[in-house]
Amino acid sequence: MKLNNREFDRIVKGAVMRIPEEIRQHLENIVISVQKRPSAELLEEIGFDAEDELLGLFQGTSQIERSITSPPLFPDTILLFQEPLEEICETVEELEEEIEITIVHEIAHALGMSEEKLAELGYE
Repeated sequence: MKLNNREFDRIVKGAVMRIPEEIRQHLENIVISVQKRPSAELLEEIGFDAEDELLGLFQGTSQIERSITSPPLFPDTILLFQEPLEEICETVEELEEEIEITIVHEIAHALGMSEEKLAELGYE
C-alpha cells in the first residue's frame, strides 16, 4: 500500500478519533508527527537494527519522570513512520487499525509504561 501524505494524514486523524476518550485525552499536549521512515541515526540511538520494524516512537519525558521544578524543554512527540506502516497493511482499514494501536502504544510510553507492561496488557 502506498498513499500520498494527505491521504495518510486523513487516516491518522480517523485512527486518533477511534481511540477511546479516556486514552485519547492523554494526547492533549503531545504532537503527532508523520515521517517517511526512521533515520539510521534514530534506529542506532534506540538500539534497533536497520532491519527492525519501527512503526512509531514516543519522544519526550514520560509522566513518571516529570518534575515540577524542571519541566520538559520541548513538547512531547509521537513519531509515526508512514512507509513501515504501509508495508505491513493491505487495506486502509488495516492501516487505520495499526495506526490506532501504534498511537495507543506510544501514549502508554508517555504515561511511563514499559515494553514489558505493554506485553502483559496484550500490546506486543
